[in-house]
Amino acid sequence: MDSNAGVDTVTLADKVTLEDVRAAALALGGQVIDTPCIPSRTLSRIAGCEIWVKFENLQFTASFKERGALNRLLSLTEEERRRGVIAMSAGNHAQGVAYHAGRLGIPATIVMPEGTPFIKVEHTENFGAKVVLKGAVLAEAAAEAERLQQEHGYVFVHPYDDPLVIAGQGTVALEMLNAAPDLDVLLVPVGGGGLISGMAIAAKARKPDIEVIGVEVTAYPPMYQALHNLPVSVGGDTIAEGIAVKNVGATTLEIVRKKVDDIILVEDWEVERAVALFLNIEKTVSEGAGAAGLAAALKHPERFAGRKVGLVLSGGNIDSRVLASVILRQLVREGRIVTLRVVIPDRPGALGRITTLIGEAGGNIIEAVHQRLFSTANVKATDIDITVECRSANHAGRVVEALRSNGFQVKALAGE
Repeated sequence: MDSNAGVDTVTLADKVTLEDVRAAALALGGQVIDTPCIPSRTLSRIAGCEIWVKFENLQFTASFKERGALNRLLSLTEEERRRGVIAMSAGNHAQGVAYHAGRLGIPATIVMPEGTPFIKVEHTENFGAKVVLKGAVLAEAAAEAERLQQEHGYVFVHPYDDPLVIAGQGTVALEMLNAAPDLDVLLVPVGGGGLISGMAIAAKARKPDIEVIGVEVTAYPPMYQALHNLPVSVGGDTIAEGIAVKNVGATTLEIVRKKVDDIILVEDWEVERAVALFLNIEKTVSEGAGAAGLAAALKHPERFAGRKVGLVLSGGNIDSRVLASVILRQLVREGRIVTLRVVIPDRPGALGRITTLIGEAGGNIIEAVHQRLFSTANVKATDIDITVECRSANHAGRVVEALRSNGFQVKALAGE
């Protein structure tokens, strides 16, 4: 506990207990999935530690958020159910509230930021909720949700700063420790702090020596900043929009201060790599936030070497266009797609010679663009930018060497 914390702070941090999490597990039984928590041999080899993955992307709404949302909805009185509920969310909490409110016959209104991925908006509407798009960021959506709550008398279902929501999210840790009781570390994505708060409460009560570490992206580190008494400075685009929040909860902050061991920051490109690894190795789709834990494990191999590390793949709701871009960008990073600028004499047959050499070297040409007007070559030559798919970075090097050994000037623009 922070040395400046007073009685009120202790009360906040003690609002949720292991008994609350266990009660949530009983309430949620049969209504949410006890998702698999299994080891990954290949990710373990890459990361240098024993990786266990909790596949929360296998929930019906493809996110852990169902747990907290349903636990809160089950607490409503009949009168509150008739009034209906309202929530603000970047997507996953929205779907959790919408789906379970629909099942329970509770009217639901969801306020989402205007930039929310279309797939999340569509799914939320398909579950029967009324969606209101308002604001550029979650804080602006929250303000609109509060206004509508006062205007219509809805019950507010907060995405993270609610004891019942926190208890519901904590059931993830109970299931992970049931599957792997000897886990040494939990790596948990952090947005507003609901998931890590609930998990830390449950995990520390079950196994006091377990290390619980949160993960934020560098563009949105409000929990890290709050814990280190830094001014909150967040903003910009990120692939991890599910944890792109400006403000953490008052309750979650104090729970994290008391129960969580550390917060790690990761870059967007590191999250992209983790998304691609989940797809290529585990054959499973992770949204950016869901891959943050793996990104942290890969960023700090020395910290987790030889340890048994539990990752929460918290959700799989990623826009298909973003996922396609992630795959292609990762191929470029791995040197499996390269763009080469080749200087060639501007005469018939020159391009054919180049394509033949690339083909003989095993490269697959994806695109070729002449650069006559903006060429760096002399007036009797031209540049051609060729994008080539290769088997590996080493193979790309052999393709380049095949061109150079036949007299062509080659410069790698990307991927080599």
